Amino acid sequence: MSTNAAIDLALDRVDWRDLAAQTEEQPRVYTPGEVLMPEAGFMRGHGTFVEDENIKSSVAGVIQKVNKLISVRPLKSRYVGEIGDVVVARVSEVQQKRWRVDTNSRLDSILLLSSVNLPGGELRRRSAEDEQMMRRYLDEGDLISAEVQNIFEEGSLSLYTRSLKYGKLSQGILVKVFPALVKRRKMHFHNLLCGASVILGNNGYIWISPTKGQEEEGGEGGFAQNLNEHVPRGEREVIARLRNSILALAKCKLMIYDTSIQYAYEESLRYEAHELLQQNAIYDIGQQTQARLRDTDE
Repeated sequence: MSTNAAIDLALDRVDWRDLAAQTEEQPRVYTPGEVLMPEAGFMRGHGTFVEDENIKSSVAGVIQKVNKLISVRPLKSRYVGEIGDVVVARVSEVQQKRWRVDTNSRLDSILLLSSVNLPGGELRRRSAEDEQMMRRYLDEGDLISAEVQNIFEEGSLSLYTRSLKYGKLSQGILVKVFPALVKRRKMHFHNLLCGASVILGNNGYIWISPTKGQEEEGGEGGFAQNLNEHVPRGEREVIARLRNSILALAKCKLMIYDTSIQYAYEESLRYEAHELLQQNAIYDIGQQTQARLRDTDE
């Protein structure tokens, strides 16, 4: 018995024709070890190193010049956090007075016990009893939304959830994209017109969930998680369609934010949900969304 399988080559994962169409000329991609320019008169930045009096690229990416500073922006990279970023993360380990959290960055991030709300929103010092109950608050594998509070010297991030809009995430779908595709904006929590909510993590993790009522938010200090609640079929279809629309934007290398997601969702209504996984549907949604975004900007 034989079956046919369609496998994309690595070269085909990036459509260089689309990238070239967005700019006047195709960007020059440098490979690791390739000479950028002589060292004399220039300073090396991120993604570069000096060898034989030449500045060379240490990553595969596009060169960037800021006055005399030469750096290379990698095509794909881990998340590099900034203070104030909104992130969606997964708890990987419970330690003494802290949780280790995966934020898609080079190092695991830290969420201190003193940086979370207590159940019910109590404001008091954390006691030994709170430390013993840490697994009741957050356990390994739990998904959370949080904000970057500080960056340690070695590059790891310190998170906090001292706001009722942050905390443990309940039912929904996690979508992973490149962090560079998530547009930095003032708001990263959105209730879309299609009937679902999204959290656009700056770290490339996007959370899609049913829209909650105001009476459901903030009641348990960010630790409420009702996994037994039934989600109607219509809402699940909207969430699945949103997920495929976001992946279509990522495949076409379009910036992801509330407006682009809404436009992509509206364009996806011309297809059945399962058809959104086909290449022609993905590129059609990307082109139509890009055209609408261009018209909006004009």
